[in-house]
Amino acid sequence: MDGISLTELNWNLLRTFHVIAEEQSLTRAAQRLGVSQPSVTNALRKLEEQLGCQLVFRDSRHFELTLRGTKIHRECTEMLRSADRIAGLSRHGVDEERGEVRFQIITNLRSPLFDEALRLFHQRHPSVSFRIEVQSSQTIIRNLQDERVGLGVCLLSKPVMNLTCRKLFREEFGIFCGKEHPLFGREDVALRDLQQEPFITFACATDAGGLEPMAVLRQSANLGQRISGASPNMEEIRRMIMSGLGIGILPLVSVMDEIEHGNLWPLKISDQQLGADVFLVTNPRLQLSSAEEKFVHLIEELLNLYPDMG
Repeated sequence: MDGISLTELNWNLLRTFHVIAEEQSLTRAAQRLGVSQPSVTNALRKLEEQLGCQLVFRDSRHFELTLRGTKIHRECTEMLRSADRIAGLSRHGVDEERGEVRFQIITNLRSPLFDEALRLFHQRHPSVSFRIEVQSSQTIIRNLQDERVGLGVCLLSKPVMNLTCRKLFREEFGIFCGKEHPLFGREDVALRDLQQEPFITFACATDAGGLEPMAVLRQSANLGQRISGASPNMEEIRRMIMSGLGIGILPLVSVMDEIEHGNLWPLKISDQQLGADVFLVTNPRLQLSSAEEKFVHLIEELLNLYPDMG
């Protein structure tokens, strides 16, 4: 016989043969399958005819697979395992989500909560893609208000009217100088001393509106009367501070390595706490996609389960 094509294979016969080989007995195979022994014997005979080879040596006292029978049994085992995996995937994929989650986010956000949300969402909905755009808090709020984007993650001094603002966590900030700065290494500095220092600021923090908390934090401490550098990019702000161009405000969590390596020095001010809240913001007038709604629900789920994760 030249061979048999895949479409000609009878899966029921293969499954019956797999049970026969597992049980090493036609009688026990029939009991396991809940059919009569003649039915099992007939199925084995049909499969041997179909394949054109003997699969089992058998008599009244002896049962043994032939060499080809052993190899075909091994292949049957893999085929049935694959079939079980396919069945499992189809059961779990009934409500598989597709589409895209698009959101805008502030630069250099470090958050175990948000990282876990991305990981878990991809695990649950592997067919959904993400598109993440970095913007300033002020630009994110403006785009949400103008319905140009559905989701935003930004720093706010307080919730914005007409937008849905879900607080994720509080981000602490500090005032820093580089090792070339004369205040480097000072343990305690008076606020009035810092108010006269050249200041490095975020370019967006000079805009009106107060939506960028960097501006609020700077103004609350009356810092930055003389601006010596500005950039919309946090990495460039950090570079200018470390180069000694002036002092500046940075998120604590994003500069811990630079502090440990002695490139940045936190200027501690008595009774002066700098911080702002990070919010997940949506526009209730804008209909989110199904994938985006599921992502928001996952964020809320994590906040309820792990309130300290932020």
